[in-house]
Amino acid sequence: MSTVTKFRGGALAPFDWTNLSWLPMLAPTIRVEDYLDGDRYVVRAELPGIDPAKDVRITRTGENLRLDVVRRESHTDKVHSEFHYGSFSRLIPLPPEVKEETITARYADGILEITASVGTIEPITREIPITVEHDTKK
Repeated sequence: MSTVTKFRGGALAPFDWTNLSWLPMLAPTIRVEDYLDGDRYVVRAELPGIDPAKDVRITRTGENLRLDVVRRESHTDKVHSEFHYGSFSRLIPLPPEVKEETITARYADGILEITASVGTIEPITREIPITVEHDTKK
């Protein structure tokens, strides 16, 4: 059944375009949610059926967290499967005030949860020295 969704321009559409799970090529490969909980930034990712010690790699790349996940297919005879297997990755933008040394991750019940402390950005004041060059040709 389709859902009627109102878009910003006020037009109505016959489909719920915000959930593209009916078209797997356009759907996100790793579903995530993120939120602020007081002074903590929390990212939760749905990753059922994986071994986090072997199949997940989390790196901070500039202003993003990068999740790299491999879901391995078991070799049993299947009549039908809608599971997605293979390598997946997702970039998650971090708030600028995330303290890198506080980033931690844990995995339980198919959910990967990454947390980090956030704080205020301290303005960095640094005087820039001026190099004075003298004309030696005089």
